[in-house]
Amino acid sequence: MQIEMRGIDKAFGTNQVLKNAGFELRDGEIHALMGENGAGKSTLMKILTGVYTRDAGTVVVDGQEVVYKSPQEAEKAGIVFIYQELNVLFDLTVEENLFMGKEITKGLGVCDKKAMRQKAQEVMDKMGVNIPVNAVMSDLSVGQQQMVEICKALMVDAKVLIMDEPTAALTESETKVLFEVIESLKAKGVSIVYISHRMEEIFQLCDRITILRDGQYVGTENIRDITMDGVVQMMIGREIGERYPQRDAKIGHEVLRVEGLTHEKMFRDVNFSVRAGEVLGVSGLMGAGRTEIMHAIFGSMPIVSGKVFIDGAEVHIKNPKQAIEAGIGFITEDRKTEGLLLEKSIAENIELCNLNKVSKRNVLSKSKAAALVKKGIEEFRVKCFGPDHECNNLSGGNQQKVVLAKWIYTDPKILILDEPTRGVDIGAKKEIYSVINDLAAKGVAIIMVSSELPEVLGMSDRIMVVHEGHVTGIIDGKTADQAKVMTLATGGTLV
Repeated sequence: MQIEMRGIDKAFGTNQVLKNAGFELRDGEIHALMGENGAGKSTLMKILTGVYTRDAGTVVVDGQEVVYKSPQEAEKAGIVFIYQELNVLFDLTVEENLFMGKEITKGLGVCDKKAMRQKAQEVMDKMGVNIPVNAVMSDLSVGQQQMVEICKALMVDAKVLIMDEPTAALTESETKVLFEVIESLKAKGVSIVYISHRMEEIFQLCDRITILRDGQYVGTENIRDITMDGVVQMMIGREIGERYPQRDAKIGHEVLRVEGLTHEKMFRDVNFSVRAGEVLGVSGLMGAGRTEIMHAIFGSMPIVSGKVFIDGAEVHIKNPKQAIEAGIGFITEDRKTEGLLLEKSIAENIELCNLNKVSKRNVLSKSKAAALVKKGIEEFRVKCFGPDHECNNLSGGNQQKVVLAKWIYTDPKILILDEPTRGVDIGAKKEIYSVINDLAAKGVAIIMVSSELPEVLGMSDRIMVVHEGHVTGIIDGKTADQAKVMTLATGGTLV
């Protein structure tokens, strides 16, 4: 299928998201669509698939101008969008999610459960996904839920697949399987639009790349004819310098110590410490228990044994409120359901965690609140039309910036960052790394959980590796490399 979008404009109120944007897709190609957070990538694809109506411009599919009025209409034409935001029903099973609105029926409209289960298993096997089709979605990890979403798209005889950050929550092995599936689809003539901030993936997988900047078309290049630095310059209009900012860590006293932390199922006998001004990276394969350990420290997951010490004194944290009072901030991996109130404004989200700063005697000071929110928007360069911008209408990267702002302004002595740069563009990543360094320089103890090994290696003073709920090693950041981390992450030992 060949698609050409020309002169696309789209505004939400006074916020001009797209201006004279364009995109061209050829038969059987994997085409990267890149740009900073808020550049308009997802919006452009939502216009193509009928989620939004364009204000101006044309969309031509196989030589015919089209206007899809809904995603269902685009899907019938063979264009399927796999969203970055998971579109699943958490109380239903994997099988029920796969066949939602596409049920196989027999006489009198009764669902043919046997045929549906068989078809579901075939698709899961094709993807190399080892998830029971009768598993309830809420019991799966974010990565597993993402794999189910991809499987759902493969249930349709698609001619074009649009993938928005498809590997953001996937393990290395899951990503490898996904790439194999994408290559097999390409071989069958299916075209792929691949939206991602992971530069290495783009250069490994894609044929061409189109760049948007501030809602406008910048250019299209063959991957073989451009470098990573060239892509960055097209995206942000300037050179970005070193990928990871230099750290001059002045590590102080022990702030947090964990002894023998044990959960009934997820982890056991976890021991580690973090010092003032230190960045402790936490690595491991998905499902290893990294996130669960952090939730236990924050009081949002129960433990059966173990002790937590802050500044040398044992603390008994039973819930997140007590954790915050003890000086712990936690930026969770799932900003959609745990990090933000999506239906609320930027101002409301930032104020919520900082009521002690913007109120006096339980009365909100509008001037203090406005000043704090203005500071957050400016310092974190949140692309929005103002403090009242609803978080649900921000790009993923800008949502993450709001989450960072609301927690950092609580002045935590310990800050846990779980996948802090997931779905964030390369320019914004460096801004987040600089924020992490600035906090460490102020003496904050940082714990950074990340699935991106280069990020862990580039930012950490020490790296704690978790395998199947057990800490297999803690490595000095200066001597760590990918081979050492992966050896520990897969249950091996270092010689």
